[in-house]
Amino acid sequence: MGLAAEKGKVAEILNSTRKEGRRELMELESKRVLAAWGVPVNRTELARDISEAVKFAREVRYPIVLKIASPDIIHKSEAKGVRVGLSSELEIRQSFGDLIDNARAYKPDAKILGVTIQEYLPPAREVIVGALQDPSFGATVMFGLGGVWVEVLDDISFRLAPLSAEDAREMIQEIKGYPVLAGIRGTPPADVGALVDIIQKVGQLAHEFSEIAEMDLNPIFTFDDGKGAMVADARIILVESK
Repeated sequence: MGLAAEKGKVAEILNSTRKEGRRELMELESKRVLAAWGVPVNRTELARDISEAVKFAREVRYPIVLKIASPDIIHKSEAKGVRVGLSSELEIRQSFGDLIDNARAYKPDAKILGVTIQEYLPPAREVIVGALQDPSFGATVMFGLGGVWVEVLDDISFRLAPLSAEDAREMIQEIKGYPVLAGIRGTPPADVGALVDIIQKVGQLAHEFSEIAEMDLNPIFTFDDGKGAMVADARIILVESK
């Protein structure tokens, strides 16, 4: 896909969100934006009913992750809208109904599209990549260790976009938690090249689309075999309409 096609696909998703009167993209939409831009994401499919959930689970392959899909429920864990590591059709059927019921109890007026069936990613070192539009400097990119560590350690680095590969590599190496990625106690080093590529692409995306107010890719899994990295969850928020 060429740059023009990539930009066209991203613009289509962002415009569709705007037309629905929303600023915040659903996880599925955010991942489609990232995938269109060449950022690796775990496979995520929307199942509108149980039969589709079973079908997609077979295609994605067990174990899988189920998450409630609703533009009105962004914090899915708070709504008890997540199931991880499901490994059978029976579990899919039971969990589908449970997630719908939990979502309705959490927010009765929420628009529920169904659930997303997602590729399960094994435990790995987690990092976060984010972006925001700074009113003075424009698109700015952030990097740090992911999961709970980003909140506990407040160990993050920043650069203005667009970034060179050297800029992105410096971002990774300057956080205090870098030894975790460099490899400790026999753990292979993380694939820094894969992280550099993600950071650069996120920066370019924020630079090209100033209507993106914020991006939060957390967690990004850096696999313990030292090969590759993949976005497991993502959130994109658009600027307020003028």
